[in-house]
Formats: sequence, structure tokens, C-alpha cells
Amino acid sequence: MTLSFNKPRIKSTLSLIGLLILAGCSLTPTYERPTVEAPAFFKEARAEQADASQWKPAQPAEESARGEWWKLFDDATLNALQEQAMANNQDLKAAAARLAQSRALRQDARSLLAPQVNAGFGPTRSRPSPASQGLAADEETSAHTLWRAQAGVSYEVDLFGRVSSTVDAATANAQRSEALFRSVQLALQADVAQNYFLLRELDAEHALFQSTVFLRTDALKLLQKRFNEGDIGETDVARARAELASAQAELLGVERRRAAAEHALAVLLGKAPADLAVQQQPLQRIAFSIPAGLPSDLLERRPDIAAAERAMAAANSRIGAARAAYFPRLELTGALGYESAKLGDLFNWSSRTFLLGPAVGTLLSLPIFDGGRREAGVTRARALYEEDVAIYRNTVLNAFREVEDNLANLRILAQQTQAQDEAVQASERAAALSHIQYREGSVSYLHVIDADRTVLQQRRGVLRLDGERVRSSINLIRAMGGGWADGESPRKSAATE
Repeated sequence: MTLSFNKPRIKSTLSLIGLLILAGCSLTPTYERPTVEAPAFFKEARAEQADASQWKPAQPAEESARGEWWKLFDDATLNALQEQAMANNQDLKAAAARLAQSRALRQDARSLLAPQVNAGFGPTRSRPSPASQGLAADEETSAHTLWRAQAGVSYEVDLFGRVSSTVDAATANAQRSEALFRSVQLALQADVAQNYFLLRELDAEHALFQSTVFLRTDALKLLQKRFNEGDIGETDVARARAELASAQAELLGVERRRAAAEHALAVLLGKAPADLAVQQQPLQRIAFSIPAGLPSDLLERRPDIAAAERAMAAANSRIGAARAAYFPRLELTGALGYESAKLGDLFNWSSRTFLLGPAVGTLLSLPIFDGGRREAGVTRARALYEEDVAIYRNTVLNAFREVEDNLANLRILAQQTQAQDEAVQASERAAALSHIQYREGSVSYLHVIDADRTVLQQRRGVLRLDGERVRSSINLIRAMGGGWADGESPRKSAATE
């Protein structure tokens, strides 16, 4: 028995097999997260948190739950405001819409991995030219109608990973959008808490000035009575009246700033300013021992770092897609259906038709010369990747700076608050002595005014420091990515126990 082989057919088959094998190849560079010179511990962290032996490599944890960190303040009003903001804030809704867009683009890119099938039905009417029929130029040709019903299929074999690289880039972009959504969400939570505690700080300042107005009103009445009785001159009465008016002006200034802060909070909640009224409640001193963790934890938790890292991954995949432009593209196409000159004969068995291969163009296309367009595409993709690497590293450095800044703020503010408390006590003692001396006639009323102003100034300093400590605590939580792992919950400091 003799076997015969058709050599051209064998060569064609082997070529097709080789192309199909190449379909599994990818020109995308192997992606590795760029190294970052991260410290072993935070400089401003406490000694027990700064054990270099606790260092561990960062692991992706962007999808881990952040927790309702604002509940550590134990404020029911703040909890309710956060829920309203999560449900109604327009910036958050816009971020969610951007996330949906990126996921749709990922789905669109993934669709290229599957064959594209379509169906069509309808007539075409044409009149060929005499030349196309091999006739003389003055010959007549007749028009005819062709009815067609067919299904078509097309599929690009993923030679050299062009399609898969595009899908990988779209997937990384979708993950980046999700990280950016988490970043907007965390920023919103922090902004709501910041604005809320600003209201509380202004409420405390309002209460301070209100009590000052009451005291200076009583003092003015007393001095007016003494003036009417001829015990003192009009100068003391005028000074008391000026101090009262000054306190009243400061009180109105606090009310103006509180109104603006409340309006800003309403916008964060997705409400019109007229729809929000937060009851006055003076700020109480709040201090927490917030675990700083390790710098490697920061790389895992910060959503903006996760977004920058995913941008690098997408740029890396686009390099593969740009490189694939140098190599052939294989597109498999076909059509199957019916054609007839009459609609009634369209679905007869004899009217069936099929087409394998493209109706226009070629099955396999290979670019030869494009004036440097493909080279420019690869160069641009590499440059975009390098840009994203620089952005990622800078994002990490800024994250470390933000944590260190707020750790330093909390450490120094604790010492500053202690010194300010002592200043308040000393100024109150000095004011009490001034009042006694004035009643005894040993000092003028000007000394009393100066002493009372000092007390007011020192008390306002305490309120502002308390507000700064709350803001720094919130900023530290935000800088760390929000929330804590199990066993890392904040602890009340000795100042609040």
C-alpha cells in the first residue's frame, strides 16, 4: 500500500498549526511591582511600635474591609451623618459611575476574546457596468435584485497576545477605578468627620464667648451702678462697655463661621443647606492612642497607592499590545445563509450559500512599513509606564510623609495641650487676683480687662488645640487607609480615661 502526500497542503497545514501555537505567545513584559525604599518603621511611632524585626513585605489588601472607624468617637450624631453621606453624596455617586464605566470597558475588551456572531436579512439591487461583465461600453446591462439572509462570524486569533494584553490593561484599569472609588469614599468619611468636629469646636467657642458676654454684661451693670453712685469715673464704664461689645462681635463671628461650616457639611451629605440643622454641642476633649502599624501595612491599605499600582499594571499590559503591532494579525471570518433573486425562493435548499474567509481584505495581515507609527506606539507605551512608576513611588513617599506628619502633630499637640492647660490655670489665678486688687483700689480697671482678655485668649487656645488633636487623629486614620486589623483597635489615652 502506497501513501501519497499533497506537499502544498501539508505546508499550509503546518503553517496554520504554527500560527495557532503562536497564539499563546505574549509580548507583554513580566510585571513586577517596582521597589520602594520604605523605612522599617515610622520615626514618630512609639518605641514599642518601632521594632524593625516586625517588618514584613507588603501584600495586596485593597479589598479588605476598612471598618467604620468613625465609631471610635462614640458619637451617635456622627454615625448618622456618615450613613447619610455614604447614601447621598454626589461626588461618591460620580465615583461609583466612573467605576461602572471602567467595568463596562473591561467587559467590552473581554468580548474580543470570543467570536463575534451577527445575522442579517434584506435585499440588494444592483446594475453591473458593461466592463465588469466583459461587454462593450455601449452594451446594455440589466439591474437585478438579490435577497439575502445569512449569519456571519468573525474571530481574531490572539497572535502574540495583542487581545489578551488589551484585556489585561482594561482589567487593571477597572481595578484602579475601584481603588479610586475607595479613595473617594475614605476622603468623604474623613471630610464629614472633620466638618462635624469643626462644628463642635465652634460650638465650644460659642459657649465660651457667650459666657464671656454674660460676665461682661454683669460687670458693666456693676460698674454703671458704681459710676451712678460716684465711686468710679466714666472711663471704667466706657472700657467695660467696649469689652462687652467686642465679646458680642466675636460671638457673632463664631456664629457666622458655624453657619458656613454647617452649609459645607450639608453639601457633603448631599443635601441643600436649608435641609440640615445640627444641634449645638460643645466639643469635648478627645484623645486616642492610634496604632501606626508598619510602613508595609501602609502599602497594603492606602487606596490611592493601590490605584497608582494598578495604573502601572495597565501601562505594562499596553506595552505588550503595542509590541504586538509589529506582528501578523490572523482574523477568521465566515458567513452562512441563503441568497435568491426572489423573496419566495430565499429559503429553498438550493439557495443556500456560504463564505469562508474575509469578503474584503486578507486572512492574515502583516504590516511592513508605516513610517515609524508602531515604533512611536511602543515608545509612548514605555514612557507612560515609566511615568506611572514615578507617580506610584511619589504616592508612597507622600503617604509616609502624611503618617509621619500626623504622628508628630499628635505627639507635640499632647505636650502643647498640657502646657496650654497650665497657662489657663495661671491666667485664671491672675484674673482672680486682679479683680480682688481692683475692688481694693490698688489697680485700675485696665488691669482687670487685660487679665480677663488673657483668660479668654488662653481658653480659646485650649479649644483650638483640642480641635487640632481631633483633626490630626482623623487625618492619621485617613493617611493609614482607614480602619484597623483585628487586635489593632484604638485605645483611650490616659488623658481621657
